[in-house]
Formats: sequence, structure tokens, C-alpha cells
Amino acid sequence: MNWGGVHDVFTLEEYGENILGARRAIPRILQLFLKYDIHATWAIVGMLYCKNKKELLDRLEQLNITYVDESFSPKNNLPNVGENETQDPYHFGSSLINIIKTIPNQEIGTHTFSHYYCLEDGQRMEQFEADLKEVVGLNQNATSLVFPRNQTNMDYLKMSKKYGITAFRGTEDSWIYRPYTSKTNTKIKRILRLIDAYVNLTGHHTYSFVDIQTEPLINIQSSRFLRPYSKRFKVVEGLRLRRIKNGLTKAAKSNEIYHLWWHPHNFGMNIEENLLFLEEILKHVEYLKTKYNFQSMHMRDVVDVMKIIS
Repeated sequence: MNWGGVHDVFTLEEYGENILGARRAIPRILQLFLKYDIHATWAIVGMLYCKNKKELLDRLEQLNITYVDESFSPKNNLPNVGENETQDPYHFGSSLINIIKTIPNQEIGTHTFSHYYCLEDGQRMEQFEADLKEVVGLNQNATSLVFPRNQTNMDYLKMSKKYGITAFRGTEDSWIYRPYTSKTNTKIKRILRLIDAYVNLTGHHTYSFVDIQTEPLINIQSSRFLRPYSKRFKVVEGLRLRRIKNGLTKAAKSNEIYHLWWHPHNFGMNIEENLLFLEEILKHVEYLKTKYNFQSMHMRDVVDVMKIIS
């Protein structure tokens, strides 16, 4: 949806087709997860729960995030917001959330209420706390947090624990993936992350349960971002698939974790190609389940295992 880190980067004219495509892709992703018994965490921006513009305005009224760059605030996009999901499929998503809830083994986590940027200049901890309070008001069962743009703010983790958060998705252990702001996300880092999706530059980023950081929250680090299909890189699609399969195989053989993630709007264009690619990954997971007793887990599943072994 447009709130998922898109509204401050693209206009609806530039990215609207991806957003509408995500609405078509999500039910089909869920059917693949059902077919292959995949446990997944859906980190949802709280604004998508709102039933209408009035509720959205009322909840945003409680927030005053003092970003130095005001374009980061969703309030600047309110003139583009319609009255409800029927009129505006770009900014509301309660029907999709309800569909996710009908599929077994899908965890509903949080991506903050306002797609809050925890490392950008101007914002403060009490503002992040106000944002989390809105999350709790909408989804009291949310225990897994994914920081928007991976802007993990270690100072905010202890406070998040007060609101029922037990785990977050950390970044890969490499300097090109470590938390960055809009200013520190340099071109060289972006280029190296792109290359790393096809060629093993930084390793597979698998890890064992005993190596997971547990304080102040359980850090379920990312292993790989599933980049969307690109016609420009079509000739090296096999490398991208092999990169992911090799990481999964390493994790399965070593009884380790491999954390794959993406945004639904990444599948919004070239839907068929992206879904076929995803199914190739899931077929490999199915093979690893049989050969190595590999298990599919969402973030709350990992927390449950940590409770047992700690």
C-alpha cells in the first residue's frame, strides 16, 4: 500500500500500478503459503487498518512527528486520501488484513502505525512511543516489529517491550546492510546490495538459535531481501534464485535460520514472474523439509523456540 515506504518516494502516478498489483498478488501469495505450509509474519503499517478517512485523521491527530524533512510525515499525503477502501484502494487495507487472518500460520506483526522512521533527524522517542500506542489500539496481539526502512533504533527497543513487542527484524551483519538513514544510504551501498542479490559478496547470513541476541528484544536478523523480477536483469535470474537456494540449503544442513523478506508491492508489477520465482523457492523449501527436517517459522514461532531453549 502507499503507506509502506512509498508515499514519500513516488507519486501515485509513478507507483500506483504496483500498489494495485499488490492487492492482486497478496491472495495468491497466501495460497502458495497454504500449499507449501509456510509460516510467515506480515508486518503491517497501522494506518491500513483504518476503516475510513475520519478514523485515519483522528489517529494521526494524536501524532506529531517532528521530522526535519517533513516529506516523511504521512500527514503531507492526506489530500490524496479518499474516504474509504472502496473509493481508495491505495491507502486502506482492512479487507486484505482480514484475508491474511483466514490463512493458517500467518502472524500479524507491526511495521509501526505511521511507517515511522526511527533514525531520521527530528523525531524523538516519545513520538515513537505515541506511534506504538496507536498500534496497540489496533492490534493488541502484535508482538513482532519490523522497523520501516530497517532503521533499527536500539534506544527504542527497551521501550517497545512495554507494549508487548518481543522480537524485531534486525539487519544482516554487513556494513552495506547496517541501519541507515536517507542521508547515509549511499550509492555504493545500494550498488553493492544489488550485486549481493546475485553474487555472494557478504555470505548467506544464516545463524543458529544460540547466537540470537535476546536483549532488550529478540533479534531475528534478516538473511535476504527477495528483490522483485526485473526485465533488465532477466538473463541473471538464475543467479538470483541460486543465491537464495544456496542460503536456504546451508541453513537446513546446519540447523540454522534463513530469514527471507519482501514487500507485497514488490510483486505488484510482473506478478506472474514474481509468483513463479517465489514458488521455485518454496519448492526448494519443501525439498529441504523432507531431506533435512527444515522447518518454516514466522517470527513468533522463533520466539517460542527461544523460550524453550533459554
